[in-house]
Amino acid sequence: MDSSEQPRERPGEYKEQQIYYSGKKKTHTFKNQITVLPGGQDIVDVIAGEPGPKSDITLFREGQKDFDENQKFQGDKGYQGELSIKTPTKKPKKGELSISQKLQNKEMASDRIFVEHLIRILKIFRVASERFRLDTSKYEKIIMTICGLVRFRIGALVLPI
Repeated sequence: MDSSEQPRERPGEYKEQQIYYSGKKKTHTFKNQITVLPGGQDIVDVIAGEPGPKSDITLFREGQKDFDENQKFQGDKGYQGELSIKTPTKKPKKGELSISQKLQNKEMASDRIFVEHLIRILKIFRVASERFRLDTSKYEKIIMTICGLVRFRIGALVLPI
């Protein structure tokens, strides 16, 4: 699983501006989280349209109720601290990772690269990558539609004839 941010139009209300302002991207953003099967075979879950500053782990904890409590996931360092998510080892402060830890992180990254590839396929659609200028109430429907198109493209969604 992984998350990505998408710029949006600046909200008019000051309170809404505060909610959607992402200090990381220095703009107002929507955050989307995508959960995929191993090997990028299918998109399992999508959380779309959350405020940009919301952390990855918070998004996961809110959406975890849809999954079995014993389900295991793989995530990046943004999910550090969650017991059900296997994450890479962080480099200790003023220290270095051992060679075995580096190899383990590399192996984990090669398993996770499929999530990054599916996010890239989603962002081929300009409405999902550039600044979102449409009505913000329709954002989630548009992202879900694009996810359906991506599922169709990768062969995970088969339509009846």
